Amino acid sequence: MISPGSASTSNPMQKLFAEWPVSIPRKGVVVTAHGEQIQFVEFMITGELLLLERQTPDVSGARRVIIDFNNIAAMKILDAVEMSRFTAFGFRGAVGVR
Repeated sequence: MISPGSASTSNPMQKLFAEWPVSIPRKGVVVTAHGEQIQFVEFMITGELLLLERQTPDVSGARRVIIDFNNIAAMKILDAVEMSRFTAFGFRGAVGVR
């Protein structure tokens, strides 16, 4: 679970990736501050940088992308994951109530 002060930064995206729960597949789409969408199937982190691995190369032939956490605007989860499993990320609220 993501907890305050658990990562050495106040960047929420860095905390999210650093403490990714095992109950959620390590794949999705990162949306950059410039609106570019980068689909990934695996990732690694170091300091302020995120290394994303694509399943297939982009138009320039690149399978891996390194991005600064400060340039991430959003992250999309592609798998159908139950809302209750996101509590491992630290999200709170009524689950299943409509």
